[in-house]
Amino acid sequence: CLAFGTRSTLSQVEPNSSRGTPIPGDYSGSLRPQIHFSPPQGFMNDPNGLFLDGEGTYHLYYQYNPNATVAGNQHWGHATTNDLYHWTNQPIALYPGAPGEGIFSGSAVIDVNNTSGFFPDQTNGVVAIYTLNTPDEETQNIAYSHDGGYTFTKYSQNPVLSINSTQFRDPQVTWYAPTQSWVMVVAYARDLALGIYTSPDLTTWTHASNFSETVFAGLQWECPALVPIPVLRNATAMDPLSPSNFASTDPSIYILIISINPGAPLGGSTTQYFPGRFNGTHFTPINSASRLTDFSKDNYAGQFFYNTPSDAPLTSIAWASNWEYAQTVPTGPLENYRSSMTLPRRNVLANITRAGYDLISLPVDLSPLYTTRQPLASSSNLAINNTNSLCIEYSASIPSGAVYFSINITSIPPLSSTTPGATGSLNFTFHSTTTGERLGGGVFLNGDTANFFLDRSHLRGFPDNPFFTDKFSSVNFFSREDTSSWRVEGVLDRSLLEVFLNGGQNSGTMSFFPEGRLDSLVVGTEGLNEGVEVGVRVWGLESTWAGEGDGEGKGNNGSFVENGSVMMGGGALGG
Repeated sequence: CLAFGTRSTLSQVEPNSSRGTPIPGDYSGSLRPQIHFSPPQGFMNDPNGLFLDGEGTYHLYYQYNPNATVAGNQHWGHATTNDLYHWTNQPIALYPGAPGEGIFSGSAVIDVNNTSGFFPDQTNGVVAIYTLNTPDEETQNIAYSHDGGYTFTKYSQNPVLSINSTQFRDPQVTWYAPTQSWVMVVAYARDLALGIYTSPDLTTWTHASNFSETVFAGLQWECPALVPIPVLRNATAMDPLSPSNFASTDPSIYILIISINPGAPLGGSTTQYFPGRFNGTHFTPINSASRLTDFSKDNYAGQFFYNTPSDAPLTSIAWASNWEYAQTVPTGPLENYRSSMTLPRRNVLANITRAGYDLISLPVDLSPLYTTRQPLASSSNLAINNTNSLCIEYSASIPSGAVYFSINITSIPPLSSTTPGATGSLNFTFHSTTTGERLGGGVFLNGDTANFFLDRSHLRGFPDNPFFTDKFSSVNFFSREDTSSWRVEGVLDRSLLEVFLNGGQNSGTMSFFPEGRLDSLVVGTEGLNEGVEVGVRVWGLESTWAGEGDGEGKGNNGSFVENGSVMMGGGALGG
């Protein structure tokens, strides 16, 4: 789907490469993320058709304009990976068929039982379900693949679903085993409603119900998803996504994702979600509480991978940008591409807040990307002996510029009638040693709350855009009554920062554009309660795009490198 008011009425333009050939890309630019997915060139937005095949390969399709760094001329780009970090760009999967057409967002499924009749001799046939956008109508179409999702044939009797509307798009389809049927959720975009349809064969669809619960209405709804999701026993566990921490599976617990654009609370685009129950035809939310997937501004149109194990966390990926400025960010003229995806994430529900059934979201394990066996920098307790800051300069030791950090605050005193509870603050700040620019965040502890913030206001690479909001915040409550802990982990990757608070109970995704590469980190504390401890670990991450352009290479050609320069001292806060 495109920005509000944009129509895909451009003439059909073939990419600057032959069909069947991956488009080349240069991943060496100073703003190009090194562990996130981004397109080889051109403009990318929504993830589409996510699925895991029977050989263990994850497939990512995405909205793609291969010939310009703005939206339009929509294709389905395609990439694959075995670990969700090392991606291989594949040839474009779906092309427009005529001038004025656009291949808009959708999903993909594996038709194991050949319900469609397209795959009489195989169990791994893939069917893509997508919106065909024309100046006159948006309809739901399908295409099928006999080679596992690399090439597709459009169904000769398309469309499979039409309601004579120009605002009817982004079908997401899944298999509902109790009724042995396919279920589609699709957006009536400007009616602020979703339709739920069922089918025995992916070609004939019957309307079952509508959903129109409005919490954050916005001006249009897009990119829905409706899938079953596991529920945790204990969200405060140090490893909350351990299989032993899953409650007994309730197959009727689902999560419904709805993306909003424009009209998000912070402006532009965002994603809300509803936990609830699904019976094969109707979705009923647990309650009407408002819930967003992200407290920052650059997380939109997220989708879940189809065919992942039912007893494991859902795996997702989203578009790490915002329609208010996605088509004007500086990576277009500087590096010939625009937009990246978020980190791949594992997702479950947990009863944390009074609203109940909150989304827990954490990155897929990053440890295989560590550049060293031990952290580049660490401290078991910053808040002791007046040594309350940690500094690391990593320009030489981490060629990728990608860093993972984890900060754990423990022994926080409880709020009671006789004690004031938590006090003090913690900051983390990334600096550019060449330009003096900085980006950071931190937490202020106050009683029984942890007030977290992010700040991208001290960077100079994308000035004067009034919609590029520069500060974001999130309020978090301590969950234990006697002694509390709180933690933040994050990834900085050249022009993206993602943070995950308290085991994924909140997350924030923020793009940023410095003139000079950020290459040092300061973590500091101030005014914490006596007895509070702060543990910090910082890891370098190797580039997963080595060999694409010069990619800056993996650390020491993929081997472990020496630690960066580390300094510890008293009193200096990053900020």
